[in-house]
Amino acid sequence: MSHPEQHRGRWRPRLDRPALVALLLGLVGVVYRLVLTLYTVPVSNSDEATFGLAALHIGQGRERPVFLYGQHYMGMLESYLAAPLVALAGPSWPVLRLPMLALYAVFLYLIHRLTRRLCTPWFATFVVGLLALGGERVVRDQLTVVGGRPEVKPAVLLMLLITVGLAAGTVRRRRLAVALFGLLVGLSAWSDWLILPYLAVAGLALVWALRRELLGWSGLLLVAGVVVGIAPMILDNLRAGPGEDSLTVFREVSTKAGPQPPWSERISGGLLEGVPLAHGLCPVDGCGRWQQWFGVIYPLLLVAGAALAVLAYRRAAATRGERVAPVVQLALVAGAALTLLSYVRSPLAATSPLDNARYLSVLQLSLPAVLWPLWVVAVTCWRGTASVLGRLAGVLATAVLVALTATTLVTTVLFVTTGAAASRTEERAARELAAALRADGPHEVYGDYWTCNRLIFNTDETVICGVLDGDLSPGQNRYRAYWRQVGRAERPGYVVEIDSPMDRRLRRLLADRDDATPVREVAGYRVYHPDTPVRPWR
Repeated sequence: MSHPEQHRGRWRPRLDRPALVALLLGLVGVVYRLVLTLYTVPVSNSDEATFGLAALHIGQGRERPVFLYGQHYMGMLESYLAAPLVALAGPSWPVLRLPMLALYAVFLYLIHRLTRRLCTPWFATFVVGLLALGGERVVRDQLTVVGGRPEVKPAVLLMLLITVGLAAGTVRRRRLAVALFGLLVGLSAWSDWLILPYLAVAGLALVWALRRELLGWSGLLLVAGVVVGIAPMILDNLRAGPGEDSLTVFREVSTKAGPQPPWSERISGGLLEGVPLAHGLCPVDGCGRWQQWFGVIYPLLLVAGAALAVLAYRRAAATRGERVAPVVQLALVAGAALTLLSYVRSPLAATSPLDNARYLSVLQLSLPAVLWPLWVVAVTCWRGTASVLGRLAGVLATAVLVALTATTLVTTVLFVTTGAAASRTEERAARELAAALRADGPHEVYGDYWTCNRLIFNTDETVICGVLDGDLSPGQNRYRAYWRQVGRAERPGYVVEIDSPMDRRLRRLLADRDDATPVREVAGYRVYHPDTPVRPWR
C-alpha cells in the first residue's frame, strides 16, 4: 500500500498509484455518505429511534441494555458507540449516525488492505471504487443505526487480516493478536447473529494458520477473548426466565407458521432480488429484470472463486505464508455461500424479498473473492497472453465488470437525484409533527409503532408515546416505561396518520363527543386530545 521514504531524518509512508487512487475513491464514498448523514438520508424510523433512545439512556446513566429493548437477541453495541456523542450534543439523527460513518470508513480501509494482500493493488482499488458507490438499500445498511451489520463487517475483515499476518509471520505480538481475534468474535456474536457463517469460516482459517500453536497459551487467550466479548450476552441469558433466552426467542421469530414456500421461490427471491439489492444494483423498491443478472451469475462466481482459490493453494509453496491468501479467499467464498444458504432457507426470501434483502448485506465482505476470477480472466486477456478462447472469455469478464460498475453507478445516481428527495420530505414531516407537539402538546400520546419512538427521539423525550395497533389495542412497546407513563396520564392524546385504520377507528369512538375532542392536523397526522381518557382496551 505504501513505501517508506526518508525525509530529513524521518521515515514517511509514500502511497503508490493504486493506493492513492483507492484513497481518493474512498474519500468520495465517505464524503457522499457524510452529506447523506447531515441531511438524514435515508429517512429515520422508529427501529432506529429505539437504538437512539437507548444511546440517550446509556449516556445519561439510566440504562445498561444488553439487547435491543423488547428483544433478547440483537446486541446494542451501536447504541454504546453513539452514547457519548448523544450525551454531549443531544439526540439528533446525524449525531446518532456518525459512528456508523466512521465504521464505514474503517470497512473501506480494511477491505482495501485485505484485498491488496490477497490479490493485486489495482483490483483492491477497483473493489474500493465499487463500495464507494451505493443506492438507498446499501447506504441504509451502512448508515442507519438498526443493529449489527455496520460493526460486524469491519470486525470480520480485521480477523482475516490478523490470520494473514499470523500465517505470514508479520505479526510480532502473536498472542495479543489471537486474543484480539477472540474478542472480535465475541463482540460480533453478541451484536448480530447474521455474521455467524463468516465467524465460523474465519475461525477455521485461524485454526489452519496456527495449527498446534492454539494448543498452548494462544488457545487459552483466544477462548478468553471470545468470553469477554460475548460476556454481556452470557450474563443476560443466565438471568433470563424460561423461554426468554436468546436462542429460544430467535428461533421463535425466525420460524413462521403455515405452509413453506417451495425451494424454487426461495432461491429465486434470494438470488434474483436479494443478491442484487445487497450489492447496490437495484433501487429500494425492487429489481427490474435487467438488474437481476448479477444474481443469476452469483453462484457461478462463487464456484469459480472457490476453484481459483484451490488452484492457487496447490500451486503455492508449501508454507503457511504462501498459502494463506487462497485459504482466506476460500473462507470468503464459503462465508458467502453459507450466508446465502441460510437466507434462502427462510420463507421470507420468497414471501418478502424486498424487506429482508438487508440480511444479505454482509455479502459485501466476499466481493473480492467473488469478483477476483473475473479480474484474472480480464487482465490475462488484455495482456495478450491468452488463447482465442481465453480472449473471448476475457472480453466477457470485462463486460461483466463494466456492467456491474455501470449498474451500481446508475442506481446511485437515481437515488441521489430522486430517492433522496422523498426521504427529505418524510423527515421534514416527522420533525414538523415533533415541533408542534413539543410546543403545544399534548405531551403524553398514543400512536402507531412507526410514529411513537421516532417522535420521542425527535422531542428528546419531551413527548412520550405509547404504541397501539390499528384496532387501538396495545402494540409493540419496546420500552415499557413509556407505555406506563402514558397510561398514568390524566388526559392523553392520540397521534394518527390521516385516514389510517387507527384514525377511522378513533373517529368512530369519538363520534358522540366531537365537540369535546379538539383535533388539529399537522404534517399528514391528526392530533386528537379528548377531554377525558379514551382507552378502549381497558
